[in-house]
Amino acid sequence: MTYQESLSALADPTRRRIFETIAQSPQPVGALAKTLPISRPAVSQHLKVLSDAGLVLCRVEGTRHIYAARPDGLAQLRAWLDRYWDKVMDGFADEINGGNGLDD
Repeated sequence: MTYQESLSALADPTRRRIFETIAQSPQPVGALAKTLPISRPAVSQHLKVLSDAGLVLCRVEGTRHIYAARPDGLAQLRAWLDRYWDKVMDGFADEINGGNGLDD
């Protein structure tokens, strides 16, 4: 999985909502569909995209498929974002430590 796949999967507002919901607590497709204005097959399609991106996992309990956020699913995306955050913070520190060109 790459950060691009995660970013692409989470770009869709419905997929983000599904991911945020199952990140709070694992859910079967039917329970997710009840909270969304889309059909169960559509929820399943969104879950497939999230799963292919490595963001969710599925466990089978009898006839139900329970989806949960994958604990390390966001690792690549977070590492990518952290690179930029570190640069921003370094620039901010430089600015505060006298690199701003303002007279005191």
